[in-house]
Amino acid sequence: MKNKEEVIILAIESSCDETAVSISKNGRDILSNIIATQIKIHEEFGGVVPEIASRHHLDNINHVIDEALKEAELEFHDLDAIAVTYGPGLVGALLVGLSTAKALSYALHIPLIGVHHIEGHICANYIAHKELKPPFLGLILSGGHTHIIDVLDYQKYDVLGKTRDDAVGEAYDKVARVLGLGYPGGPKIDEIAKKGKGDAIAFPRVSLEKGSLDFSFSGIKTAVLNYVNSQKQKNIPICIEDIAASFQKAVVDVIVQKTIHAAQKAKREIIVVAGGVAANSLIRETLKRRAEEEGMKVYYPPIDLCTDNAAMIGCRAYYDYIEGKSHDLSLDAYPNLKLEAQ
Repeated sequence: MKNKEEVIILAIESSCDETAVSISKNGRDILSNIIATQIKIHEEFGGVVPEIASRHHLDNINHVIDEALKEAELEFHDLDAIAVTYGPGLVGALLVGLSTAKALSYALHIPLIGVHHIEGHICANYIAHKELKPPFLGLILSGGHTHIIDVLDYQKYDVLGKTRDDAVGEAYDKVARVLGLGYPGGPKIDEIAKKGKGDAIAFPRVSLEKGSLDFSFSGIKTAVLNYVNSQKQKNIPICIEDIAASFQKAVVDVIVQKTIHAAQKAKREIIVVAGGVAANSLIRETLKRRAEEEGMKVYYPPIDLCTDNAAMIGCRAYYDYIEGKSHDLSLDAYPNLKLEAQ
């Protein structure tokens, strides 16, 4: 039986193709973290099919909740709150998680706490690094988002930069498709790039206007496509390894340069990276090296907390719970939910 100092939250994450449920204690202690992935299902389509993703969320959600409770050795009556991602994401997928969370909140008479998906990614590092606390600079790299955020407190931050077109993970997926590598593109390009030369092809580094901390990855995606088509038209064999390595180096150069500049501008000595693309080996190596040169420290979550998971959602919800913040049952799903300064 828990004492009054323990806050137990069951969290649900279903914004894309992962049906995830986690149970946490006091935000940072994870009692269970169950994920039912759909990667194999969507591989044959070269990307996530929203209708199929929603259908599998419906099939998986109750089983994943049961597994999370079982692993945590808890019952429904042990829970203090229900947390759920309410945006951004695929609207059908979000609604499965949100509807389930509302039902649990109503039936158990406990608070419902909606969480912004990107805010959740930031909190993944709180779980992995117990000593970490704001302020710091946050870098979010995922399939749908690329943000540089000045994290002032657990619930207060400024958005310093974001992508103006493709997110970095989206660019990886599209280039992987061009190269015939399949889905998901990020890990496949990262792996094959290790066999290629990063300076073999001069792909563009897009910095935008002077001093901007925003990103644009549509240009390099197009440059890769044009290069591949040009070589094929000339009957010149292409080296997939060199293309992957050169593409990745161009992307990482821009990300690292802007992140270091943002940290200097915000006067932050700690950089926290999160999101699925935070698992990329070249980003980790290059940013760590550059940060150390500038006297900065970089935090990353472990690989299993880089991708979409519910533990990060529960962690973020905890900081709302202890301040008495929650949502009523009218909470809706917002597929295009923006991350605004708070």
